[in-house]
Amino acid sequence: MFSRKSAFIWLLVVIIACSGILVSKWSLLESVNASEQSHYTRIKTFAESLSLVKKNYVEEVEEKELVYGAIKGMLTSLDPHSSFMPPESFKEMQIDTKGEFGGLGIQIGIKDKVLTIIAPIEDTPADKAGVEAGDKIIKIDGESTKDISLHDAVSKLRGPKGTDVTITIARQEMEKPLDITITRDIIKLKSVKSRVIDDNIGYVKLTQFQERSAKDLKKALKKLSSNDDITAMILDLRNNPGGLLKGAVDVSSQFLPPGKLVVYIKGRNGDKTEFETVNGNDYSEIPMVVLVNGGSASASEIVAGALQDWGKAVVLGTQTFGKGSVQTVIPLSDGSALRLTTARYYTPKGRSIQTTGITPDIIVKLKAKDGATTHAILREKDLDKHLENDVKKEDTSEKDETGEKKEKEVTEVPLKIEEDDDNQLQRAVDLLKGWLILKEIPATG
Repeated sequence: MFSRKSAFIWLLVVIIACSGILVSKWSLLESVNASEQSHYTRIKTFAESLSLVKKNYVEEVEEKELVYGAIKGMLTSLDPHSSFMPPESFKEMQIDTKGEFGGLGIQIGIKDKVLTIIAPIEDTPADKAGVEAGDKIIKIDGESTKDISLHDAVSKLRGPKGTDVTITIARQEMEKPLDITITRDIIKLKSVKSRVIDDNIGYVKLTQFQERSAKDLKKALKKLSSNDDITAMILDLRNNPGGLLKGAVDVSSQFLPPGKLVVYIKGRNGDKTEFETVNGNDYSEIPMVVLVNGGSASASEIVAGALQDWGKAVVLGTQTFGKGSVQTVIPLSDGSALRLTTARYYTPKGRSIQTTGITPDIIVKLKAKDGATTHAILREKDLDKHLENDVKKEDTSEKDETGEKKEKEVTEVPLKIEEDDDNQLQRAVDLLKGWLILKEIPATG
């Protein structure tokens, strides 16, 4: 908490910044201890810089834009998930959690300081236009994306239904960049899809963790439970980029008994906050497989990790994305907000998800059909300025004959998961069928 004296000094700095008046060091910092002096000297430097830019820049500039730009720079210097959201971006973020917005339908990230498509969302304008995971967006409507923040990129790509946006992409096999003009549409992210497989296996695909995801999942499970023959369950979290922490806890509650630890978070001061299941579901008693891959991130990893740690489900697929950091959205007085990384996630057994992700119990790579488009997996550890995993582990990386670490091979995976040729899903079905058969075999003495 600020002391009254500190608050007064801060007010003086703000007044200086807004008025453009330069004040000598003694008038700001007298009677302030050494630590505070260092802090307020830096604030004074910012105030001086702001004043100089306002007075001397070749063209007149808006003070708000200067301040916003400074805050953006501060946040982008931290990690790839911390950012500043101007009022309009903050509103868009709130719309995101509701699962409907006007845009193209792509997931984007920053890789090697370049705006990169992580994956197009199925049946969206971007998907139909032929953009691919791994494509680098070097321009948006003719403007360079160099040093652009994720939120600025999202703001430029989104817009009213029926309007066009042109993205210039660079692809490894292309000789020169390609302009693609895409007409925006309302992107409705249906977070839950369900069906019955082979008469007795319930299948649920969760595409994102939104405000309504847990409720939609509950409805889907209720519909599946109307079929008395359902004796096993598959939860598909592949290519699910995550979302709300509360959604992850509520989803886990559908499959675990009440009072079970789902995840805990730990911030800089070391204090732990635990999140447990509530209102357990009947599905906590039946065998289950969770499908994951490199596109399973954040909340998806929390759910998979919790079900794996409690021995509730077999996790099958490939290593997950590895986003184990908590972002807290902090509203500011003018309608803008900070999206600040404040803690790390840990599974019930204390595993840190950050950069490592969840390792499946059974590794099954998705096979691509002949001629199918593939892309390289982009994970948390590939993002610029990512947080490191704080749980010390034995170095198990492969070494060459000189003792140096071997370069990891870039994994290529199919761009789309074809239902008719989904070997990961089929492996899950076979596993559950085998379990159900073995359970019916009487024990012999």
